[in-house]
Amino acid sequence: MPAELIDGKIVSEMVRDAVAAAVTKLPGKPCLAVVLVGDDPASALYVKSKGEKTEAAGMRSITKRFPASATQAELEAELTGLSADWEVDGILLQLPLPKGLDEAKALEKIDPAKDVDGLTELSAGRLFLGKPGLRPCTPTGCVIMAKHALGDDLSGKHVVVIGRSILVGKPSAMLFLAENCTVTIAHSKSADLPALCRTADILVPAVGRPNMVRGDWVKPGAVVIDVGINRIPAPEKGEGKTRVVGDAHFDECRETADWITPVPGGVGLMTVACLLRNTVLAACARRGWSLPKELGA
Repeated sequence: MPAELIDGKIVSEMVRDAVAAAVTKLPGKPCLAVVLVGDDPASALYVKSKGEKTEAAGMRSITKRFPASATQAELEAELTGLSADWEVDGILLQLPLPKGLDEAKALEKIDPAKDVDGLTELSAGRLFLGKPGLRPCTPTGCVIMAKHALGDDLSGKHVVVIGRSILVGKPSAMLFLAENCTVTIAHSKSADLPALCRTADILVPAVGRPNMVRGDWVKPGAVVIDVGINRIPAPEKGEGKTRVVGDAHFDECRETADWITPVPGGVGLMTVACLLRNTVLAACARRGWSLPKELGA
């Protein structure tokens, strides 16, 4: 029997609804500031969507735009200013940046208390040490989706994360470890990767290789949380057309797994929802507000 879908639209709406309900119980409106550099159409559309969803959840949204010609000093000055602005609770630097700008140096200008993407060194260190802090959005979404399939207690589950990036792979491993899972981080140098994947109760491919995980890589009954978003040619749609696929071969893996996220329509939708959640968490922590029960208090 084909795997059940973990519908990103449904799960992300649940998270956004919880955020919106929480916001109504706060003494003020949290504020998210997004910084966009350059004129990449995809990034601009993504930033617009974030702003709309922020306001739909009852929060304030600020967008700071810079041309692709902006200097490192100008960008860092803006991030420093937003970090010092008491009215701003969360700061997101839209990545990737145009060539010539240093992402790492820019990110370190963000106050970790406002680091709603969880990408600063201090945020990463707090995650590794198990200390309170803001967690990366996409990995958080992966854990929420796994719980949607299996229930809140993931203790003892074997999680195999394919990929060791600082954006998804490593933080995903740490977050699942915090849920009392046994975690393996696999990568391009792992021996017999298919066999390793077949040991996973929860398989999280996050490498950016279209359709890499085949059906016979998946343990019967497993949960597949596919982080990959890849564009491949789609000649059936017409010359020059493309379609989006994940890192897992959806049709094959669905025949073996019990649960699977679609691409598109899966983990990607969770990223913005978790960003909104982090903004509320940041606001409550910074301002001394009680965290509403909708977000886990």
